[in-house]
Amino acid sequence: MWMFRAWEKCSMSTSPATDSIETVPALGADAAGTSPTPERRPGGIRAALADPVLRVLAGATLVSTLGRGIFYTLTVLFFTHFVGLDAGEIALILAISSGVGVATSYAGGHFADVFSARRMLVVLIALEGLAMAAYPFAGDFGMALLLACIATGLNRASNSTRSAIIARAFDAEHRVSTRAILRTITNIGIAAGGAIGGLALLAGTIDAYRGLMIAAGVVYLLSAVQLLRLPARVDAPPRERRARLAVDADTAAIAAHEVATARQAAATAAAAARSPFRDRRYLALTALAGVFGMQFALGEIGVPLWIVHNTAAPDVMVSALLIVNTVIVIALQIPLSRGSDDIRKAGRAVLIAGAFMLIACGLYALAAGPDAAAASAGVGAGVAIVLLLGGALFHAFAEILSAAGTWGLSFELAEPSRAGAYQGMFGMGFSLGTMLAPLVITATALELGLLGWAILAVLFVASAIGIWVIARRAAPVAASA
Repeated sequence: MWMFRAWEKCSMSTSPATDSIETVPALGADAAGTSPTPERRPGGIRAALADPVLRVLAGATLVSTLGRGIFYTLTVLFFTHFVGLDAGEIALILAISSGVGVATSYAGGHFADVFSARRMLVVLIALEGLAMAAYPFAGDFGMALLLACIATGLNRASNSTRSAIIARAFDAEHRVSTRAILRTITNIGIAAGGAIGGLALLAGTIDAYRGLMIAAGVVYLLSAVQLLRLPARVDAPPRERRARLAVDADTAAIAAHEVATARQAAATAAAAARSPFRDRRYLALTALAGVFGMQFALGEIGVPLWIVHNTAAPDVMVSALLIVNTVIVIALQIPLSRGSDDIRKAGRAVLIAGAFMLIACGLYALAAGPDAAAASAGVGAGVAIVLLLGGALFHAFAEILSAAGTWGLSFELAEPSRAGAYQGMFGMGFSLGTMLAPLVITATALELGLLGWAILAVLFVASAIGIWVIARRAAPVAASA
């Protein structure tokens, strides 16, 4: 799920799109474009899918995440068991590829403000599927690194592009609920994919791994077909509209006046629109959210490697924990995300998530097996399984609350007229976090054991407190705006 956080990713009543864009009505809006009443919200996913943009995104998400669930379950263990990479090499691959994703995250959001976001998303998703399908053919460190850089760069760009589409297509009240619905659908697909991936874990053969990983890439690629149905109105204003001002000689005088007026309006808008790089509050939010976002990498990288190398639990627990996580998210992401468009509530949600991560890290640490420190230390397989399941439970709740809280803050504290750039900036924070996460997790939990898990817990709690402070300070300003 951590790869979708940037989806995964303003005014309370209007879309952040500029006036020249025809925006998609809010979820459940009537023909007149009025906002839905609170009584209509309990309609859930089925009612929300009446919105054409959400319906297309949901269909594509369901297909792609089936493949992504398989991919999550098998990739790290494939490189460990069959390619022969050690934990340090895997961490280095993921760190470098995430570094590529730092640049592509912002680029995806920036160009979504300039070009057709829907067309960009189709191309990016299709190429990413091809890259995923090529993973099983990586036979050494160099090829694994190349494919990881390509796939991660495409993934980060597509995440920011998708977030820009959501920021334009829905009003403030429904952006978080839209992402919650998509994330619920995401985890339905991932749960099914994780179960399928578990078959390869049980078989334990390279052919089983390769066959399912190739299938995962093909399924992911096919999801791009669904995205072709996105309406053109989710795009930023096309540049050709300005070109229409250049009319023939018969209307040259009128054209000159319109061009001057357009340039003046553009200059005024550019002066009013704050760059995300100059917004200190948003930069701080982005950095802290990136630190807390390491918990996604912990679930995908740290916990599987901890299970395999440091506990007496069977390898199939990797698949089991993924399924536990996704089932909880499917059941609770939507209800626990309600109200996250409120800045104060969003901050409190992240603070609670920090406390849950503290508990999760403690439980994961205590699951260490007899060989983790000394022959007389550690716990057996049965106790380890219970502790790992308990850690996964708290981890899942932390994931839900932190996602909802940071979604709300990333939208509400952004400059509406630069939705793509701000979502791209927020995606950069995620990419920076994931670039550092493999190295941090390896240097702490995987190398230092109990002490390392304690360090990780402190990082999560400190970043959660920082985000909560930003939300508290920003709330009075937002209320008076």
